Amino acid sequence: MKVIVCGAGQVGYNIARYLAQEDNDVTVIDSSPELTRKIGDTLDVKAVTGLASHPSVLEQAGALDADMVVAVTQSDEVNMVACQICHSLFEVTTKIARVRQQGYLLPKWANLFSRDHMPIDVVISPEREVAGAIARRIEAPGALDIISLAEGRVKLIGVRCGEDCPLVNTPLRQLTQLFPDLHIVIVGVVSDGKASVPTGDDVMVPGDEVYFVADSEHVQRALAAFGHEEPEARRIVIFGGGNVGLFLAQEIEERHPSVNLKVIEADKSRAEIVARTLKRSVVLEGSVLDTEILEESNIRSAETVVAVTNDDETNILSSLLAKRHGTQRAIALLNNEVYRSLTGDLGIDVVVNPRSITVSTILQHVRRGRIHAVHTIGDGFGELIDAEAMETSSLVGVPLKEADLPEGVLVGSIVRGDDVIIPRGNTVVQTNDRVVLFAVAAAVKQVEQMFAVRLEFF
Repeated sequence: MKVIVCGAGQVGYNIARYLAQEDNDVTVIDSSPELTRKIGDTLDVKAVTGLASHPSVLEQAGALDADMVVAVTQSDEVNMVACQICHSLFEVTTKIARVRQQGYLLPKWANLFSRDHMPIDVVISPEREVAGAIARRIEAPGALDIISLAEGRVKLIGVRCGEDCPLVNTPLRQLTQLFPDLHIVIVGVVSDGKASVPTGDDVMVPGDEVYFVADSEHVQRALAAFGHEEPEARRIVIFGGGNVGLFLAQEIEERHPSVNLKVIEADKSRAEIVARTLKRSVVLEGSVLDTEILEESNIRSAETVVAVTNDDETNILSSLLAKRHGTQRAIALLNNEVYRSLTGDLGIDVVVNPRSITVSTILQHVRRGRIHAVHTIGDGFGELIDAEAMETSSLVGVPLKEADLPEGVLVGSIVRGDDVIIPRGNTVVQTNDRVVLFAVAAAVKQVEQMFAVRLEFF
């Protein structure tokens, strides 16, 4: 597949990296010679320096025979114009654009991105995606990450093993015998910063981050097995009233009307906008690093604080202040990956990386075959894939222990009608089953081919 990525920032770089690893023909456009030189030197991609909204630059990048354009520059307008030109002049089939300015996304302008006006197939709003991801984490106390798949019937959960976790120091193959009602498949373990696909002989130790797939009905049981039985937060304070903070507050108001919610925003005019927009929440104007403001928000009685200001350092420090004042759980938005390794030791419970969330959202629309959803795990570790098994798939009709699964691929669950099946070695995948599996980055292309619709099917 030939893909043009407009923008060589963090998101564009990571999309190009994923696609290039899978032998796609990738060209990256950026107006910064420094960024195009860096991406050209470090990735197996072609790099073009220029403005992505210029027809001549898109032509130089190969738009005449491109299959897809992914526009993720810093400018919404450049992203939109690049997609428009790729459609009108070059007839590119699929066009994806990141749009940050919420004025473009208001319901009354819903027809703007239609085929007859500005033909963009997928519009990504990073702030809304990040707010949704944080809301899911709030709903599952104790979880580092939570992702719904197969129309919500299956979930991926990430947890950190504590000293009192009942499952630590037990070989994974023995978990089923010792905990027969624990219906999960562990697909990834991050230990000392290194991610791996576990084998049956591996053991989890305190401090490990563990990712497992479970039937949605058994999530609470699974969390309890890992020692996480924290109650759902009823009092929440959001640090930062920007787009992410506002969208998160709106989602909490809509889905959890009984939650006592406060928002702290430093900018007076922005605080007034947030106060007018929200229906029940209390909005306080002031710095999230001001002890008096924290006291006014009654931070010591809050079960959860969510730090989503525009500054990583402020998010870290305010989270630590809240924990010192007695808050039980702190969630921090961090753009800089360097800080992630420090947060666990500091006491921050959950770190949210907006870059990886945006990349995951875009990759869902890049994958081919009968793939319904894709979510990246870790920084380039691998992907969780929700796919439909066609009768031509090599997975269908044979026990999983005999299936020719690529190395680094684990089947996490199978959804058949209304039933969620936690697979074992003798489980057989049937046609039209929804298969949720994890694949390390190097094996994703092979998984995509396993779920492709072959010509003989017709």
